[in-house]
This record gives sequence, C-alpha cells and structure tokens, in this order.
Amino acid sequence: MRIGLYGGSFNPAHAGHLHVSRTALRRLRLDRVWWLVTPGNPLKDHGVLAPLDERVAQARALATDPRVAVTGFEAEIGSRYTADTLRWLVRRRPALHFVWIMGADSLGTFHRWRRFDEILTLMPVAVIDRPGYTLTAPAARAAQAFASARIPEAAAPTLAIHPPPAWTFLHGPRSTLSSTALRTR
Repeated sequence: MRIGLYGGSFNPAHAGHLHVSRTALRRLRLDRVWWLVTPGNPLKDHGVLAPLDERVAQARALATDPRVAVTGFEAEIGSRYTADTLRWLVRRRPALHFVWIMGADSLGTFHRWRRFDEILTLMPVAVIDRPGYTLTAPAARAAQAFASARIPEAAAPTLAIHPPPAWTFLHGPRSTLSSTALRTR
C-alpha cells in the first residue's frame, strides 16, 4: 500500500486540504492519505489553536472521501515533531510505502523544522504547488540542500517506491484557501 501522510494543524480543516489530498492521491497513485492532525505545531502560535478533539472531529466531517483517514495519534504517541512521528510510523509499518505531503508554502520554511533533513531521509516527499510559491518554493533552502534528490514531475507516480531521499514538486490547479485566512474571517 502507498500512503500519503499529510500533517498539519487543520485549524480549521477546509476544502484546500481536500484539494491537496486528492491531487496527491491521483498524481502519486496513492491508495490512501492520512491526515495527521498535530496536537500543536512548535512553529505556530498555540493561542489560536482549537482543541485537538475539535479539530479532528471537524476534519473527519469534512474528509468524506473514503481514501482519506483523519487521525490525532501524534498526541497518543507523545510526538511533537514530524521527524519523530515519521520515524515511529516507518518502524511500525515497514511494509507500507509512505510519502510525506506538504504545500509549497511549507517548503519555504522547511529548513526551520526540527531535523528536516531526517524527514527527507525517512521517506519521499511530495510538494504540492500553492498560489504565490510556484517559483520561490523550489529555490528554498531545503529544496536546494536536496536538489540532487528531486525527481521529475513526470516520475511522480513512482515517488512512493523511490528510496529516500527523493522529492518532487507537483504543479497544477492551486487552492487559495488557508486556515489562517478562514480564522481571520
């Protein structure tokens, strides 16, 4: 099985998250996408963060596609960082082919994530284009550090079986929705 892992605050979950998930399912030929609703992003303000159980319930209500599963298990395993979560999953599910999914906006700050380089060595990464990041994201610090591991977009359907480090940038229709903008409204 090929599983896409899409982590985030989902504060709130919205149609843009579904767009990214459906893009990843189709373009990467994944069997499932798991939304990993984080207990709290260390790089974000927790003052505006709705309780985890509310965010998980709201995400589940939105994610009606049977190929999308919503979980808040990071709180159960005591993980605060993506690298720890991914290491935990890889150890416990060695038969699955995982792909980390992120938006192009996140790639710009990816080098600030704790052990971002370990994330890229644990599993392949798919970066989904976002408005305003088409040109800047591939020039980001983390993208440049792993430039030799980038696979062509045409090879994206095989990303899940590439040995890491491997990553690709997927262009296409982009969603302008953001949780921050929705909270502001």
